[in-house]
Amino acid sequence: MWYPFKGIQPYFGMTGAWLTFWVTVACATDMTLFGYDQGVFGGVIVTPDFLDQLDLNGKTTLISTVTAIYDIGCFFGAISVCVIGDPFGRKKCVMIGTCIMSVGAIIQIASFNTATMIVGRIIAGIGNGINTSTAPVWQGETSKASWRGKLIVIEMIMNIAGFSLSNWVTYGFSYVSGPAGWRVPLAFQFLFIFVLFATVPWLPESPRWLIAKGRVEEAEKILADLEATHVDDPFIITQSKEIQWAVQYEKEHAVRWRDLLRGKTGDQAGTHTIRRLFLGMGTQAMQQLSGINVTSYYLPTVLITSVGLTNNLARLLAACNSVSYLLFSTIGIPNVERWGRRKMMMYAAAGQFFCYAIITICIRYNEQDSLPYDTRRSWAKGSIAFFFLYYVFFGIGWQGVPWLYPTEINSMAMRTKGAALGTATNWIFNFMVVEITPPGIESLHWRFYIIWTVFNFAFIPTGNALTLPISYPPSPTDPSHPVYFFYPETAGRTLEDLDRYFAEDAPLLVFRDKEAIKEGRPERYQEHEQQEIRRHSSVALQDVSAANMTHRRNVMEEEKDTAGYSEKV
Repeated sequence: MWYPFKGIQPYFGMTGAWLTFWVTVACATDMTLFGYDQGVFGGVIVTPDFLDQLDLNGKTTLISTVTAIYDIGCFFGAISVCVIGDPFGRKKCVMIGTCIMSVGAIIQIASFNTATMIVGRIIAGIGNGINTSTAPVWQGETSKASWRGKLIVIEMIMNIAGFSLSNWVTYGFSYVSGPAGWRVPLAFQFLFIFVLFATVPWLPESPRWLIAKGRVEEAEKILADLEATHVDDPFIITQSKEIQWAVQYEKEHAVRWRDLLRGKTGDQAGTHTIRRLFLGMGTQAMQQLSGINVTSYYLPTVLITSVGLTNNLARLLAACNSVSYLLFSTIGIPNVERWGRRKMMMYAAAGQFFCYAIITICIRYNEQDSLPYDTRRSWAKGSIAFFFLYYVFFGIGWQGVPWLYPTEINSMAMRTKGAALGTATNWIFNFMVVEITPPGIESLHWRFYIIWTVFNFAFIPTGNALTLPISYPPSPTDPSHPVYFFYPETAGRTLEDLDRYFAEDAPLLVFRDKEAIKEGRPERYQEHEQQEIRRHSSVALQDVSAANMTHRRNVMEEEKDTAGYSEKV
């Protein structure tokens, strides 16, 4: 194992919770950088000096392209992880992504024309795509099953923290004239880049990736360090054997990429590869189609154009809204395991639908010229409240789960690729939303918000059906029937539990399977683990007893030899 600090104890002597904490710090910093980059440009594009410098005044479509082209870079960066993810491992991918982001950030900071800015945003996007595809997988593969959901939700909350920080930074620098008003906010992201360079190199690699590469002893040492125990612990032996079983099963039943692209599923289709890929990608697509980046990238623009606020007031409200978003998103930390992934998506989608429906109505009356000015202002103020409330629902349910689900649902061999394809799906839908928003608001006005109302309404049954009573009969005439029953619960399961579930010919429609929709870990997986621990405990005790007997025999022989030698003397 490569370790950059020779002569110093690995991980500076940290094990257990402290080691997990520092992995979380690195992954959360990565996501904070993602959130900051996502939010900072919304404040930059309403800065007068930026518009003057890049000659973008009045060029709505070009502004949206300069903003959205970042997501195209992210898309290609995420796709590249399908190629580089498994050969390089989790840590090296994060370092590669961070280096690329640094180059892109420098180009953006130094830009004096639109072409240079576009190049900088594409390069930074490639780095961010690599990082956002890798960090959740690294976190998931180094975390206990009971912590995994919470830790990845914490990562996404730090994404919101980065988004909130970017709003306050751009608001503060709106009072600074000249190029510093937008160049300094862009440069601020190096704070997070430096933290990544300072933490990632000395942290542990994913033990699951190491076992997949045949480096079992190294992986077992990391598993032991993460659990603050020793490699002979029966629990560590059991964990290692379970991961090795999953790796071997995947090798025996895996499907090659070229076969996947041709629609083939192998001789036994024993890993449900395509299904698991689409489940992960589906959560990411739904997240973007909920309309979050209408507001994440463009909330100041929306408040100026649709609501009619002044530039400074729009920036201030966007910054305040981001704090509310951050605070309410913390509700997801203790409840992501308690409620399960599906319920969180269901209730959040219902709340988001309600908010966008009210926003659409409010903006419709705000734009109705026949109404008195004061009446229109009242409708405009009402819409602001529901923009705030929308972020509450999204932060609780849809911020973290779509990033968590692909890291859980995919098999060991496909986890990096599955997370990469899920992230790529997020970014390509992100690009679409960001690209169409300014011209959509300009041409459709209040009708633009109907799109997101309809999408959020469509997502409600996705979660609702998954929590229906087991006797509920599916209707074959229901047009959304194929979507209703696809998603099994992942809360409380180990990653190997999910491999076993899909290895057992899991039904496509999971609503009849009590075990598949159970929020806690199914009993049979717990029993299997306990049996394996007991079996390895007995083996370990036998080994210890045999070692003790050998040691005692050696001591007795040495004593005899010593006694014999003394007699001769």
